[in-house]
Amino acid sequence: MSPRTGAAGHWLVPELGPSLGRLVVAPADSSEGPLGARLDDIRLRLVTGVFELAGAARSFAATGDPDGAVSSLGRPGLLALYERAVETAAERLAATVNAQLHSAADEARFPASRLRRLLLTSDDARAIAARLGSGGAGFVAALDTLDQVGRSRPAPGAWQEALLAAARRLESAWLALEVSAEQEQHRWRAEVMRVRAWRRPAWPLWLVTLVVLGLAGYLGLVLGGYVRVPGPLADFAAWWWLRL
Repeated sequence: MSPRTGAAGHWLVPELGPSLGRLVVAPADSSEGPLGARLDDIRLRLVTGVFELAGAARSFAATGDPDGAVSSLGRPGLLALYERAVETAAERLAATVNAQLHSAADEARFPASRLRRLLLTSDDARAIAARLGSGGAGFVAALDTLDQVGRSRPAPGAWQEALLAAARRLESAWLALEVSAEQEQHRWRAEVMRVRAWRRPAWPLWLVTLVVLGLAGYLGLVLGGYVRVPGPLADFAAWWWLRL
């Protein structure tokens, strides 16, 4: 009997919770980032997805189908969960930044045309996702190992060890994502603060005021007879004097 078709009990799917660590239990100091973006719900969806895959794998193992168990908790499914979490986190951060920029612009009466140039686009969100996912290289490498082990008709213990290693790397990848998300919020917070601190330049108002005062003074001198009446104002000056 080959290892691949051994007794179903040999293919028990290990408990992943301890290896997932802080992915399962939120840290006591969990808080909002500088811009107020929280990722706890994304973390919980990621963990739930992993546990759902594990549940499917246990069902296959219980029926004596190790191939189904290995496939359920394989590289494609786990990688898809992680990539979806990274993408969702990036979209959350981009939406938070844009909301904060709108709020700051409203407070400062920031010009709408300039605000549109500052708002994050889908390309910006993809760039954020790339930065958030940069800490997942170890997890992807662990998934590659898991895939190789799964294809080599291994003993159950070898597959279980590779799976637990991938779970530990997933925790590390998520913690790296949280650090990157904090850095992203600090980075964009500076932009939000610049918008909030913006003030409309005062020189146009002063210029208009000076021009108006100058014209009023000149008109007063003309109507007072201190300055020769220019041709364009002759009719107005005559009308004005007749009213006096």
